[in-house]
Amino acid sequence: MDLRHYLQFKDLDRSDIEYVFERARIIKDRFKRYEAYHPLADRTLVMIFEKASTRTRLSFEAGMHQLGGAAIYLNTRDSQLGRGEPVEDAAQVISRMCDIVMIRTYEQEIIERFAAHSRVPVINGLTNEYHPCQILADIFTYIEQRGCIQGRTVSWVGDSNNMCHTWLQAAEVLDFNVHVSTPPGYEVEPERAGLYGTDHFESFADPLEACRGADLVTTDVWTSMGFEAENEERKKAFADWCVDAEMMAVADPKAVFMHCLPAHRGEEVTAEVIDGPQSVVWDEAENRLHVQKALMEFLLLGRVAG
Repeated sequence: MDLRHYLQFKDLDRSDIEYVFERARIIKDRFKRYEAYHPLADRTLVMIFEKASTRTRLSFEAGMHQLGGAAIYLNTRDSQLGRGEPVEDAAQVISRMCDIVMIRTYEQEIIERFAAHSRVPVINGLTNEYHPCQILADIFTYIEQRGCIQGRTVSWVGDSNNMCHTWLQAAEVLDFNVHVSTPPGYEVEPERAGLYGTDHFESFADPLEACRGADLVTTDVWTSMGFEAENEERKKAFADWCVDAEMMAVADPKAVFMHCLPAHRGEEVTAEVIDGPQSVVWDEAENRLHVQKALMEFLLLGRVAG
């Protein structure tokens, strides 16, 4: 089987993603019925963390154990990567001792360089530019809750960060629309928007208008990891970009609310919305586990029957 990585959402085509979603559905059903399923027995996942994590570590580590394999946690503070070992050298060594690698780091370039020198599949657990595993889980959750996402409208309210960039890629691959509303000065970079074409992306100055008629409303923290020095400045700039009941009221009556977590109630979203009846954030968080299990199975075994 050819070596494949998952570094950006577009690394999988529509057929691959639909397959992974179907496998996630089957794997989740087995999990809920306490049915053992160990297709990755004797396989080892290495998880490399430069950025802190709760959901990413838990979902990958638990997921690999549930598939019969083992997971090893490394962070750059405790490894030679933190002492200046070249990424290329680390990739050569680490990939000779395991079967698959997940990396959560800062620059996308780091994970691209690692993958270029790896003998095994590499998964992006988050970079400054993209968060593809989270969007896989989000879309899987939407399909569970409301059916096919093709032709639907996703409203992104807040910072044009790695989540926003990945939603734009996903829209191109799966043929849905993204309405983006950010404060002035925080818009999607023109060159980045150009990467994803214009057919599936529309920008709105008013977040309320971005939410009008949307099938899914989603946001993220105003200050992503690595931008903490801008926190107070961002709080002022983003004050009108808090997803509230008024925004949800103009969305489609069946619209759902998502947030990748952790959330700051009263900042990017009100408690009324995130804890309300349209919120699916807890299903969304759980689905990281099931979708990533399906992804690891796919990258290691290809398409399996049954």
